[in-house]
Amino acid sequence: MNVKAFAQEAEAVTDEEIEKFAAMKDSVNHFMEVKQGELESMIKDNEVFDVARYNEIKEAWGDDTKLAEISITEEEKAEYTKIMDTKNSLSDVIKERMISLIKDDEILGAATYNKVNTAMKTDPEVKTKVNELIAEKASERTPEEEDAE
Repeated sequence: MNVKAFAQEAEAVTDEEIEKFAAMKDSVNHFMEVKQGELESMIKDNEVFDVARYNEIKEAWGDDTKLAEISITEEEKAEYTKIMDTKNSLSDVIKERMISLIKDDEILGAATYNKVNTAMKTDPEVKTKVNELIAEKASERTPEEEDAE
């Protein structure tokens, strides 16, 4: 059996499955936006240094000579490290969130995720439909939802 024949025999993706997949992706995207906002706030609202000083430290980070030139304090080093640790953990936190949504059969379920994800790779129409639904869901969020986690 060739690949095309196999693809034709694959079970069609339903609108409900596409809807669930798009809802999960939108939820993950929103969660990521919230976490990015929290990280930005850690930098903007920082009591140890302002944004300009943060950028100066960021430029010098990893080069002890440059750090000495900008007279970085131990407090600034600790705060910058805390921000970098948060930033570096974001992808893991977002990945964990996505996995938990995928594994939850009431939200999506692994089988549905795999089915829609595979269909998106092989059927441009499915991919377009999913992406349009994700964009639609993002544009429909209320300001309260934008502010909530």
